[in-house]
Amino acid sequence: MKKSLYPRLLSACWLLVLVLLSGAAFAQEQMTGKKPEDKSKRPSPPATVSATINGVPVTIEYSRPNSKGRQVFGKLVPYSEVWRTGANEATTFKVEKAALINGQTLPAGMYALFTIPGPDEWTIIFNREFKQWGAYEYKSGEDALRIKVKPTKLAQPVEQFTITADASGPVRLMWENTQAEFTVSGPAK
Repeated sequence: MKKSLYPRLLSACWLLVLVLLSGAAFAQEQMTGKKPEDKSKRPSPPATVSATINGVPVTIEYSRPNSKGRQVFGKLVPYSEVWRTGANEATTFKVEKAALINGQTLPAGMYALFTIPGPDEWTIIFNREFKQWGAYEYKSGEDALRIKVKPTKLAQPVEQFTITADASGPVRLMWENTQAEFTVSGPAK
């Protein structure tokens, strides 16, 4: 009786795929000396917000620290100092095409989203150097755009730092009892 080669060929292909995948993971571990980090296990886990806001595709990647009963703004996050707007790596803000942020032009691209919180006014900063840990290497000379916004008090406290965005245009930064927001419209001409 003649047996079909198909099952053997299929088994050989699956074996080859498994060997290649395990080799790639092993190579990454060997090159860096450690396994790739599972960022979801961090105390401040990562989050992504994606929305098409007034015709502009926007993606925001950030980490979500918890207040854990601490006073956030003015204490944990000092007033009048550049903040990474989250935790861990600097928050990134990507626009697929030129946009208007509170009426000011921001060219298409990827930016670090920094803020300078204050009790009565926040500065929102879009910085060209988006590959940073925190705001330790922040350089104002790399700012693509700065805008000023007025923070508002939330009716209910937000335990974990949260960024929201929807199709109508506001991007909201919320934590503890404070919210700061800015609009995205466009495309800029």
